Amino acid sequence: MTSKKVLVLALAAVMVAASACTGMQDRPKQTGGTLVGAAAGGLAGAQIGGGKGQLAATALGVVLGGLLGSEVGRSMDEVDRIRAHQASEQALNSGQSIRWENPNTGNSGTIVPVRTGTDAQTGALCREYQQTVTVGGKQEQAYGTACRQADGSWKVVN
Repeated sequence: MTSKKVLVLALAAVMVAASACTGMQDRPKQTGGTLVGAAAGGLAGAQIGGGKGQLAATALGVVLGGLLGSEVGRSMDEVDRIRAHQASEQALNSGQSIRWENPNTGNSGTIVPVRTGTDAQTGALCREYQQTVTVGGKQEQAYGTACRQADGSWKVVN
């Protein structure tokens, strides 16, 4: 395991420990959002800079991603997550922009595939995408890349 991955995992563990100390164990959506956000933020931060700057960017990415993920996770319910996941699968499969919403919570989102390509090592179909989620009236954006797996599902690779 590379030192970057170890650092991301260590910082994510710190976020988990901190969240447990503040009573988040009673709020699994918020804890899950914190973990996903911390991991995504750490991986994004690891792509920036070099040397000591890269470690600082990774650490900052973990913290900021954890905070953002915590807020989104706190406010999204199970129906929101299911609809968002279904919209993601549909958008990635079709290459078309897909919107979802939950009239019970007022939360919504859009997944927009922006570029399609092939993974050089595996030959898998991959799509870069932009995702916008509105939770409690606050809009957040994320960018990523997902590749189609052998079973037809999509796996986020960054």
